[in-house]
Amino acid sequence: MTAIAVLGSTNMDLVVYVDRAPGLGETVTGREFRTVPGGKGANQALAAARAGGEVVMIGAVGTDEYGSLLRTNLEHAGVDTDLLHTVAGPSGTAHIVVDDEGSNAIVVVPGANGTVTALGPGERAAVSAAGLLLLQLELPLSAVTEAARTAKAHGVRTILTPSPVQPLPPGLLDAVDLLVPNEHEAARLTGQAEPHAAAQVLLQQVPEVVITLGGKGCLYVARGGEPPVLFPAPEVTAVDTTGAGDTFVGTLAVALGEGRSVPEALGWASSAAALCVQRHGASTSMPYRSEIDAA
Repeated sequence: MTAIAVLGSTNMDLVVYVDRAPGLGETVTGREFRTVPGGKGANQALAAARAGGEVVMIGAVGTDEYGSLLRTNLEHAGVDTDLLHTVAGPSGTAHIVVDDEGSNAIVVVPGANGTVTALGPGERAAVSAAGLLLLQLELPLSAVTEAARTAKAHGVRTILTPSPVQPLPPGLLDAVDLLVPNEHEAARLTGQAEPHAAAQVLLQQVPEVVITLGGKGCLYVARGGEPPVLFPAPEVTAVDTTGAGDTFVGTLAVALGEGRSVPEALGWASSAAALCVQRHGASTSMPYRSEIDAA
């Protein structure tokens, strides 16, 4: 079983469904509202656990009602939450608008996530003992960078999702093995709108890159002279894309940890993401291993 450590955010998603998202200064009427456990870190942890990984979650929740619900949701999926600390104050929240095309717009309020500024001995030990480390950018960069450097020192493969996109310090990128931005994040990080061009810029900073392209699939590039490979996505009708990227990354980590080839791992992760977008919500939409295998 693949041992995966996830350092990241745990949020309650407050999701409203609308015909179309409002513009600035505009009010529209929504047709449905849901509260769904989320956060990029917790989503990736949950996706990896459902795909068959042995997962430990590192982060923080608040002392509000959301905190206990978020912890319980992870535990029900088999995620180890001993290093998911409870701190005074509110848990993180994500305020999400989903339109009829399945597209979303998100505002994240960090809450307890903002208190995770460094790793303690337990967190460093968990990272060092893992086979893979998953990171995102909804926690303070100081903790993310420390975790990546700890993983690097112990030969642990690190996968970074650069979201929400922001300038990345060299100390972080130097310790990342695989960078997984979506096409918009890749463009923001490089100034190159075309994914192939963006990928080549990113390869100057990290050894491997996967740029996710939504319904168009994903682009994989690696150092060493191999040509870029575009992997198509399964053709499905999306109803909600929230959590699809996290599903892809969590499932990909499990596949790579099991020693699958890159093409096989990307195909498996793409199948998981395709299942996710056909359902509403983030954590509620993530498939189990048996479903991915059958897709």
